Amino acid sequence: MRTSAISLLTIAMASSLTVATPALADQWNLASPYGDASFHTQNTKQFAKDVGEATDGELTITVHSGGSLISHAEIKPSVRRGTVQAGEIFLSTLSNESPIYEVDTLPGLAGSYADAYDLWQASKPIITDLFAKEGLMPLYAVPWPAQGIYTDFELTDASQFEGLRVRAPNINTQRFVENLGGIPTQTEEADIPTAFSTGRVDAMITSVSTGKSMSAWDYVSNYSDANLWLPKNIVFVNKRAFDRLDDATQKAVLDAAAKAEQRGWQMSKQDSAESAKALESHGITVSEPSDALQQQLKAAGQKLFEDWQARAGDQAQQLVDRYRERQAQQSQ
Repeated sequence: MRTSAISLLTIAMASSLTVATPALADQWNLASPYGDASFHTQNTKQFAKDVGEATDGELTITVHSGGSLISHAEIKPSVRRGTVQAGEIFLSTLSNESPIYEVDTLPGLAGSYADAYDLWQASKPIITDLFAKEGLMPLYAVPWPAQGIYTDFELTDASQFEGLRVRAPNINTQRFVENLGGIPTQTEEADIPTAFSTGRVDAMITSVSTGKSMSAWDYVSNYSDANLWLPKNIVFVNKRAFDRLDDATQKAVLDAAAKAEQRGWQMSKQDSAESAKALESHGITVSEPSDALQQQLKAAGQKLFEDWQARAGDQAQQLVDRYRERQAQQSQ
């Protein structure tokens, strides 16, 4: 804690010096909870590199990965206060602030990359407004691969969830598990192996990427590729820090962010395919759920969607209408 506090104090002092001497190159710190092996972190570091090159070093962004500077829960408050200039977080962790932040974790709403992109474009204006009220500005968002179900048996019917202890990392996943009759448990990613070995967890809902990185083959035998939802990470900046940049530097940041979003979606698709192959090569049976099971999962998700609409109100209806319009346009 002492080292972290000193580091944050040093950063704050450096930031104040940067503001006081605008003739010097600007330096930003970007906090991320994800490790260097994650494609999200690799993309974010490339974004920082692109900004540095486009501005000839007039703006340098240092990416602090793996929660090395600030814990996940503290990243958004730290960016809001200006302790660091930018951050990356898992968007749905903000669900306690607004139901809108839950939209990309609603089962069955967007189960493909194409639909997930339409959903992001439909929700982006509302999310941008929510961030703006706190002095923040989104730069780009990139999804994780679609979420599926890991079990140590072949999953053929939703009744198999009855009494099953399922790792559920966010509120919507917890509600989804409860709708299926399971028992949601909160387990940090690093504790997954221990949770399985001690019986605290029987199954988990997550992506092929997480399954690969956590060596899921050590404790489960099956992965049901249900394409439940594609949750996103969002990279954002303190608006005051952005506004202090000159016009050319602002444009360089926005251009690099647009490239990072496009590149990140492609990286996610590639990581999904490679991770699925890795699971299979280590003995995990990867299969799509039967039509009957898919309908059961859809029914559980529909209950969640209706509850979300009631909680989110008019904004939810505007978002969904905009999303459906985009889908209709894409199908023409």
